[in-house]
Amino acid sequence: MADSGGSDGLISAEHERDEEAAGAARDRRLAAWRGSERTLARGAAQGRIGERLARLAAAPPAGYDPDAGVDLYGDGVVEELERRVAGLLGTESAAFFPTGTMAQQIALRCWAGRTGNPLVALHPLAHLEMHERDAYRTVSGLRSVRTTDRPRLPTAEEIRDLDEPFGTLALELPLRDAGFVLPRWDELVAVVEAARERDAVVHFDGARLWESTVHFGRSLPEIAALADSVYVSFYKSLEGLSGAALAGPESLVAEAKAWRHRYGGTLFQQWPAALSALAGLDRELPRLPSYVAHARIVAGALREAFAADGVGWSRVHPEVPHTHQFQVWLPYPARTLDEAGVRLAEETRTTLFHRWQESGPPGLAVTEVTVASPALDWTADDVMAAAAAFLARVRGIAAADG
Repeated sequence: MADSGGSDGLISAEHERDEEAAGAARDRRLAAWRGSERTLARGAAQGRIGERLARLAAAPPAGYDPDAGVDLYGDGVVEELERRVAGLLGTESAAFFPTGTMAQQIALRCWAGRTGNPLVALHPLAHLEMHERDAYRTVSGLRSVRTTDRPRLPTAEEIRDLDEPFGTLALELPLRDAGFVLPRWDELVAVVEAARERDAVVHFDGARLWESTVHFGRSLPEIAALADSVYVSFYKSLEGLSGAALAGPESLVAEAKAWRHRYGGTLFQQWPAALSALAGLDRELPRLPSYVAHARIVAGALREAFAADGVGWSRVHPEVPHTHQFQVWLPYPARTLDEAGVRLAEETRTTLFHRWQESGPPGLAVTEVTVASPALDWTADDVMAAAAAFLARVRGIAAADG
């Protein structure tokens, strides 16, 4: 009799080998990144538990007493963070959430209940569609209508022309998966006005709103005042451990806190995340404009380096970054670019790019570049030299692969 489990055993062994290879590649990448003396930014994956704990203990938030008691179910330091966020955004109130996904789902649920309309107008590249596993549909029973299929924020005309009445317009500022892009200030104002004409409320997915003030030329309260509610993240740009906040009118935030409890988001203790968020507001928020300014220098140097090297097709998008993050596209497989980046880090202790993905046309790969505090020491010449060294390794790997 044939062994009916033979093929399953082969598949299982092959899967195990693939997982081991993937784990080894990940360990190698992290070791190379952690060992780099020069980098444009240090991501959370490069951190170590001891380092993060020591940093939090050595640099507590300004004005906060480290001898104070820990929070219990969101009192103490969490309440202080909520007050701080409401003050920064100029809103009546704010509520801390363990994740941005939870904050967004609850915001949309609350607005649907208040407007009586479960339809949400949003971009197909928005975080709500791309990275939350259809939570607004499956958890809250909401529906969506696409604002536009173009890789940018919608225009006022597109909002006016939507053929269904919607209760909430959700705008991601900046739109990360389109290249961290933002509209002009007058365009954003017009889009919000168009939504108001449709009797809709406006919610800002502002996970990266903190760094958008430079592009808009407006303060955080001025930007937040356009919307009925705003979600902000504490770990994407502020280097917090985790967490988010939902800000808006007092009545909405009170309702959101009730839903937060129902969703299991009122944790027993959240003081590490809250303290790191407060520290990020102290330390990183004032620096973000300098990161945005330097990102434009880095982007320009990369464009110049690609042109000087004769790369057949490349793109830095946007050409002038709207925030301190942008995309780079190159005409090579992701595995080739990943390997070149690791070799550059291992051989020169310089990390220029992190992971690449093939999410666009065949033959092209894209990576996201973040310019943060470590990048401020890089000159344009430094960037061009690192890019040239990276591309030399890319060509070598590509030639070896045939």
